[in-house]
Amino acid sequence: MQSLGKSPVVKRGVVVRGIRTSATLEQAFWDGLREIANERGATVTDLVAHIEENRECPNMSSAIRLFVLSHFRDRTS
Repeated sequence: MQSLGKSPVVKRGVVVRGIRTSATLEQAFWDGLREIANERGATVTDLVAHIEENRECPNMSSAIRLFVLSHFRDRTS
């Protein structure tokens, strides 16, 4: 995971349930998402699909950020 300095915003396309969509996240969140996927033996696409199926907020990018934040917060508790 990157330091808390400047993190470029990166837009990436993903396919969720056969529908192509995109998420715009700071690189640090993409890195965190990749780390979580690796820990779970999943792909980033699989993880994004899981987040999409379970999200409560209307914005996909926000849902991913909250998921990554929650994961690392839980890991430190």
